[in-house]
This record gives sequence, C-alpha cells and structure tokens, in this order.
Amino acid sequence: MHFAQYYLDCLSQASYLIGDEATGRAVLVDPRRDIDEYLHDAEAAGLRIELVIETHIHADFLSGHLELARATDAAIAFGEAAETGFPIRRLRDGERISLGPDDGAGVTLTVLATPGHTLESICLVIHEHPDDEVPFGVLTGDTLFVGDVGRPDLLSAAGHSSQDMAARLHRSLHTKLMTLPDATRVFPAHGAGSACGRSLSSETSSTIGDQRRFNYALQPMPEADFVRLVTAGQPTAPGYFAHDAALNRDGHPLLEPGPPPALTLDEALAARDRQGAVLLDCRPLAAYTRAHLAGSLHTSLDTRFAEYAGSVVAPGTPIVLLADPGTEQEARLRLARIGYDHVLGHLPDPAAVLDRTPTLARRSHRVRHDELPLPQADMSATGPADGRPLDVRAGDASSPDALSPDASLLGARSAGARSAVQLIDVRNPAEYEAGALPGARNIPLAGLPHRIDELDPARPVVLYCRSGNRSVIAAALLEARGFGDVCDVVGGYDAVAASVG
Repeated sequence: MHFAQYYLDCLSQASYLIGDEATGRAVLVDPRRDIDEYLHDAEAAGLRIELVIETHIHADFLSGHLELARATDAAIAFGEAAETGFPIRRLRDGERISLGPDDGAGVTLTVLATPGHTLESICLVIHEHPDDEVPFGVLTGDTLFVGDVGRPDLLSAAGHSSQDMAARLHRSLHTKLMTLPDATRVFPAHGAGSACGRSLSSETSSTIGDQRRFNYALQPMPEADFVRLVTAGQPTAPGYFAHDAALNRDGHPLLEPGPPPALTLDEALAARDRQGAVLLDCRPLAAYTRAHLAGSLHTSLDTRFAEYAGSVVAPGTPIVLLADPGTEQEARLRLARIGYDHVLGHLPDPAAVLDRTPTLARRSHRVRHDELPLPQADMSATGPADGRPLDVRAGDASSPDALSPDASLLGARSAGARSAVQLIDVRNPAEYEAGALPGARNIPLAGLPHRIDELDPARPVVLYCRSGNRSVIAAALLEARGFGDVCDVVGGYDAVAASVG
C-alpha cells in the first residue's frame, strides 16, 4: 500500500493519497486546490488517481476536487447525504472501495457515515489486506480530531441546530469510530489552529485507543452532557467559511496559477478608490508596524495568513497585495486556497515605496501591558485561568519612551479619561473565558468586521490578543474603518500573565 499524508501548516489541513501498489489504483482524500504535488507523487509511485473523496463539504478551505477531476478524469465522491452542483458518486454507509485486484485481495476502504459536523460527513476505514483484524487506519475528516471532535454549529444558518448536530455527532463517534480496535491509527483532516474545533492537538495522527483515553470529548458521559460540552466555547468562524462551503458545494472556477501583475502606487490607490479594493499588507508584523500605507489591512505570511485575511476581508473583495519582493506569488496562492481569487496585482517593494512617499506612511500605535490606561472601576474583572487577579497597572503615561510617539490615548491621566478607553480582547471565547485583562470586552477577530458598530470611533480603543499578532490585524481594520485613536498591546495576554508569574 502507498499511503501519504500532506499537511498544510498555514491552514492546519491534511489530505491523503492512498493507493494499491499492485494495481496502481489510487484515491485522493480532501485535496487542497493546488494539486501539482499530488500529481507528481502519484506519477512517481506509479499510481493513477481514479477517485477524489471528500469527507464532507469543507468550509475552511476551497477543495481541489474540481481541479483533480480535470487533471486526471477521476470521479468525485461525497457521502450519500451530500447535495452538490456537479456530478458526484454517492458513497453509502458500509460501502467498500477496492483498489486491489479483482479478487479483492488488495487495499480496501470502507465508508462510515458519520453525521454531526455536517450531515454528509463520512470517515474511511483503510485495510491494507481485507482480512487484517486491525485496520491500517481511519481517515476521520472533521468528525474526530486528535484531542477534539468536529464543531457541530456550522450548519445553524441552514436550519440545523448545533444541539441536534452534536447529538448526531455523539452517536457517530460511539456507534462507528469507537467500535474500531484501539490500535487503529487515526488520521484527521485538521490539526492545531484550525477553527473547525476548539482544542485540536498539534499531533497529526493518533490511535483510537489514545483518543478513547485522552480526548476530553470521548470520556464517559451522557449524551446531553456531551452536547453541552461541544456546543460551548467554539471559536468564532471566520467570515469566509460560508463562502467556501457554498463554492465547495456548488462549484467554483478552476485555479489559475501564476504571479499577480505588478502595479504602480498610483494604480494601487486607484484600485482602492475606484474599485473598492483592499490594500492587504502581508509583510512581517515588525515591518508593518514600523511603517505601512495609510488605510491598508494587515496579515503576515508568516502566520495563518489566509485564515486571518478571510476574517477581515469580505469574500469577493478586490485585493492589492503589499508584499516583500518575491513573496507575492505565495500570497496569491494562499488566498486562492480559501477562494479569494480576485487579486488585482501587487505593489513591488512596499518598504521602498513608503520611503519615497512618507506622507502616505503610518506607524502602528503599540503599548506595553504595564502602561495600559485601564478603567479603575473594572479592575475586579476576570484574571488568569487559576483565578489569581492580574496586577495590571495604569502606568506612567508621561514617560516619552513608553510607547510610539503618536499613541495619544495614554495621555489620558484622569480616571474619567481612562474610563473612556475601550479595551477589546480579540481572542476566541474559550481563551477569553480562561483569563482576560480587567475591564476587557471580548470581540473575537473573526467577528470584529460584523461588530464594529458596537465600538465608538470617537473614543480610544486598546486591543489585545494572546501574543500581539491578531491585535495588530484588528487595529489595522479599525484604522481603515476610520477609528483615529487605536493601539494594541505588545506581547498580548501572554506578556501580562508572565509579568504576574
């Protein structure tokens, strides 16, 4: 048997190539949109990809089933409950897919219908030999992760309650997956960082036995307790999720490779002013905070670039990339992986452009945690996870070295002025509930574009996250929306927690 896992760190996404070396027949499961690596590896191994299987209709990335079908003439398969806008093979619960010789002696996949994350979700049990007592492994899609289970709330807009889907998920886990032998290896569709669950492990494989023992959601409990557990504290879904789910269900344009065209500064500004384009700065955080084009948004290529871009840029918005030289093609590809194809071009060498046009440059306002102008009346708010209060001081705002020169909000020395500050925690709900800065409101980054009206642009805003990355992305969004007095906390909540031991 040929078995290969392809793990994409920037989206925490896994796909799988499985083939029978005797016959050369292969399937590809949950592929991403850029398919060259799969095609190269299949050819090198002497395999023909005959079937592309999706464990469910994905929401967090744009799948490559259409690209692979065009390149290989493979059929596309989903679980029986899937409704799509293109022809598919419907896989029934218990169906066996044989990749071996006609006598059935080779690699076999058995389909398990496992609704819960979505209605059409399936898992695939892999046997290298049909008579093996212990399967080689099981591809669990978004039904079971290492350390977690799939979130059940993504179909709420379609009329399926998260409680109903969680109950289905409980039954799928315990009547299907937990009946497999403990030694069966588990290969999920996602790992740590994915918004498809709340506490995924960084490990990309496990075993049924280990998950039975250590996965919090698989511990013995009544179904009602499981439902309450898995419907609480889920991360806010990025805005692009519904867009990608629709494209994966209904069909989408095929990926067009190649770098984006180079634009002049005048062309980039004209695209913004006349076409409504977003100027998306994807340079490292330090370069962006030091100097950036006024009104630009930010998410760095060295973080979860596509996910964060899809959190602050609406689907279908034209985009102009502000990227370090040589990185513009990578940025375009990573946006294409979430279906953001409307990239008009890129501005070559943004740092040099900013040096030539200093009147268009802005510097981010950042502050250390011990300089926060927190409302004194709110100092009794939530502390760290162990319940100890945080010793967060208002700090001496008169110090000229405390922050960047333009961060005027820290000039507010009186209690009345401090109380005007809007302190916003842009982490996910579970992070916030485990411990937050005194007086902070929780508006997760992914929900911020839809909740900006809850903030007063005439009052100062201080933003923080775990380490200082998401807060810079949030600050850029607020500044682009006309907020004039915005800063974020360097080092975020982690810096505060470290300071109090």
